[in-house]
Amino acid sequence: MSQIESMRVLVSVVDAGSLSAASRKLGMPLATVSRRISQLESHLKAPLLIRSTRQLKLTDAGSAYVGACRRILDDILEAERTAAGEYGAPRGEVIVTAPFVFGRLHVLPVLCEFLHAFPEVDVRFALGDRPVNLLEDQIHAAVRIGVLPDSGLIATSLGAVRRVVCASPEYLARHGRPSHPSVIAAHQCVGFELFATANSWSFDIDGNEVRVPFRPRLVVNTAEAAIDAVIAGVGLTSVLSYQVESAVRARQLEIVLQEFEPRALPVTVLYSDQGRLPLKLRALLDFAAPRLRARLREIEAAFVTPNK
Repeated sequence: MSQIESMRVLVSVVDAGSLSAASRKLGMPLATVSRRISQLESHLKAPLLIRSTRQLKLTDAGSAYVGACRRILDDILEAERTAAGEYGAPRGEVIVTAPFVFGRLHVLPVLCEFLHAFPEVDVRFALGDRPVNLLEDQIHAAVRIGVLPDSGLIATSLGAVRRVVCASPEYLARHGRPSHPSVIAAHQCVGFELFATANSWSFDIDGNEVRVPFRPRLVVNTAEAAIDAVIAGVGLTSVLSYQVESAVRARQLEIVLQEFEPRALPVTVLYSDQGRLPLKLRALLDFAAPRLRARLREIEAAFVTPNK
């Protein structure tokens, strides 16, 4: 059991960010925390932590070992709860990630509902657009937008979002409504520097996805900035449907070139197939998936009727 306790100490140190913070969290003398880590390193014959006055980092061996420790400690906790007959209700922490804007607008409200419904489950929610490795980053579930590569993960479909081109009613009144992607080069455009789309957009032309180039009047690096610019009348921009849903409903923006939109992007939730799912994760998936599907249907409803 001494080694298990040392594992718990190591995980606490990593989560707390320092030996002293872990000492306070655990109510354990700092010297004891340091000794536990040293005992593990001596047993493994490998350094686990790189200590400095400013920060604490895991070595490569330490990163792999901490991941294994988390799985072992989770298994022990599950076994203890099962043996004690306490597995009838979800408990523990679930770690979830989602893209910045979609996560803030749609995943976070669902997670807040989940916390009210399951008072013994805590959620750590990380917003980010970069790809993550669920196993290495110790993430239980990831909401992702776009076609996914084969990864061995379980993917549950939530729906889809569209790539739309939009402009303000005032801009369209002044410059006219584009009737074909080939004319966007004659319009003022706002480029969005994500996935190299600052000076070309994808369209479906005669069943083929074609990138149409243009010269942007303005280039920004967030969807929110692009949307603000087109609401102000700068020109056209291309973003994802959920990013402009509220502006379309408020009639601040109109969608153009709908008949040339490229294929919609799938929205999925990913999780690892590691045998029996922890009850806390199963509860989250069962709770969140239908609510996120409903939200995606509501988004689609804002774009069903072409603007006149």
